[in-house]
Amino acid sequence: MKHLRLAILAAPILLAPVFVASSAIAQNQVATLRNTAPLDQEGEATQIPGIVNTDIRQVRNYPDQPPLIPHKTDNYQVDLNSNKCLSCHSRTAVEISQAPMISVTHFMNREGQTLGAVSPRRYFCNQCHVVQTNARPLVENEFVDIDRVIDYVNTQQSGAD
Repeated sequence: MKHLRLAILAAPILLAPVFVASSAIAQNQVATLRNTAPLDQEGEATQIPGIVNTDIRQVRNYPDQPPLIPHKTDNYQVDLNSNKCLSCHSRTAVEISQAPMISVTHFMNREGQTLGAVSPRRYFCNQCHVVQTNARPLVENEFVDIDRVIDYVNTQQSGAD
């Protein structure tokens, strides 16, 4: 019963972005990669967004979200023979680089056994980790962090009691 009440209370918060986006689409107010140019005309090219290069860790939006890369990775070689990320983030390099060490989960194989080196399935960092850009959003983002949802639900429950 408690879970049902939680779902009913959280539904308006979680569904709000869907209604906002659909109403903007209906009114043709959505900015696109074409910058509002009609389909039969060539639009002005958009500026390529810059990479955020602050070296400041970003807050994660949900549990188990892969951390964002807070610096440029242009010309980083990550292939079968070399992984530039490990020159700073490996277990042996973090003392000198002061970069965060890669997660211990990256040393586990599929069976959960700990390996002495990075697991081959976790070797290609940019499969999960991405740099952050200062690109303008194509649609308004009304993402609600899980902590705000929990606070809202707790507030509603304390007011109902």
